[in-house]
Amino acid sequence: MPLTEQKIRSFRPEPGKKKRLFDGRGLYLEISPTGGTYWRWKYHYGGKERRLAVGVYPDIKLKDARQLCDEARKLLSTGVDPVLQRKKDRLIQVERSGETFEKVGREWYAKQAEVWVPAHASRILSRLERDIFPFLGDHPITEIKAPELVAVFRRMEARGVRETVHRARQDCEAIFNFAISAGKCENNPAVNVTKALAPKPEPVNFAAVTDPDELGELLRKIDSFQGTFTVFCALRLAPYLPVRPGELRKAKWKEINLEKAEWGFVASKTRPQLIVPLSRQVITILRKLHQVTGSSPYVFPGARSDKRPMSENAVLYALRSLGIPKELMTGHGFRATFRTIGDEVLKLRVDLIEHQLAHKVKDSNGRAYNRTAFLADRKVLMQEWSDYLDHLRGSGSAELIEFQRQA
Repeated sequence: MPLTEQKIRSFRPEPGKKKRLFDGRGLYLEISPTGGTYWRWKYHYGGKERRLAVGVYPDIKLKDARQLCDEARKLLSTGVDPVLQRKKDRLIQVERSGETFEKVGREWYAKQAEVWVPAHASRILSRLERDIFPFLGDHPITEIKAPELVAVFRRMEARGVRETVHRARQDCEAIFNFAISAGKCENNPAVNVTKALAPKPEPVNFAAVTDPDELGELLRKIDSFQGTFTVFCALRLAPYLPVRPGELRKAKWKEINLEKAEWGFVASKTRPQLIVPLSRQVITILRKLHQVTGSSPYVFPGARSDKRPMSENAVLYALRSLGIPKELMTGHGFRATFRTIGDEVLKLRVDLIEHQLAHKVKDSNGRAYNRTAFLADRKVLMQEWSDYLDHLRGSGSAELIEFQRQA
C-alpha cells in the first residue's frame, strides 16, 4: 500500500531500530531510532543498486518526494545516473561561485581562531571536520537549504549527541553570517532549523557545597588527604582560588608574582587577561610548594614528567579518595561555592565576585571592564574569602598540615 501523510505522522520510531516505510517504485522513508526521517529512492544503474537522498521529512512532504523521484526517473531513463548528475551539478555551481561551504567555513575558522584559546579552537574544528564538512563541505554555500542542514544534524542526533548538535548548528549559523557579511551568500538557513531538532538537553550544574557547615567539614577532610604533596596543595588552593580547574592545574610559575601577590593568566574560556589576587594563605602554600616544584615550569607538574601539568582528573580523584561523592562536590564546584556563599552569606559585592570568576562584566556604557578592574577591591575580597574559609575550617592559621608523603 502506498504511503499517506496520516500513516507517516502516526508512525513512532523504535529505540535501537532503523525502520523503513515504503511508498512504492523504490521510494521509501527511513526513520532513525531518534526520530530522524529521510526520504530515499532506491534504483539500479549499471547493474548496481544505488540510493538517492531525496530530502528530509517533514520539510519535504510525501507529494514533493514523489515529484522529485519522478524527475530522477526521467533522468535515469535517458541513461544518466541521478547521483552522479547531482555531483556534476554541484561541481558546476562551485566553479561558478568558487565558494563551497567548507572553504568559507575554514576562512571563518581562521579568523576566529586568532582570538580563541587553542583548546576551544580545536574542539570546533574537530566538530566541523567530523560532522559537517564531510556532508556539506563540497556544496556551494549559496545553494545550501535548511532541509540539507537538518539532515546532517539528524544524522548526529542518531548518535545521541544532542548538545553537540546544537553547538554544530551555532557553528553553521556563524559561518553563514560570516559569508553574508563577506558578500558570499545572502541567506542564513541555519537560523530557522532549531525547531526541527531534538530539544537541547537541560544544563547540568556542577555539584557544589553551598552550606557553610558542610563547607567547613569539606575543608577539614581536604586537610586529611594523604596523597602526593603536589595534589595536596592543589586541593588546598582550590577553595581559596575559585578559578576553573584547567586554569589551576595549568598554572605556571612565571605567571605568579609572589612579591606582588598576583597571578596573571589568560582565562581559558572567555580569554581575557585575568589577574587573580593572592591572599596570605595562598602565598604561604605557594612558597612551600615552590620548594618542591619550582624547577618545573608548572606549579602542579605531572607525576611522570615535570614538563607537563598534572592530570585533569587529579583533584577529582583526590576528592573521591576522601569519600567526597560526585553528587556533593566537583573541582569546578568550588567556583559555585564562592559565588553562592560569597553573595548570600558574606554579602560580598556581586560585581567583584563576577570579575573574580572571569565572567564578563560591563560598565554603564556596555563596555567590558579590563583585566585590572577593581584590582584593589578584589584583593580585599579574596583576603576576606580566605579568612572566612579558615574560620569555617576551625583554624586561624594557613600553615600546611604536615604529613608523610606517600611513594
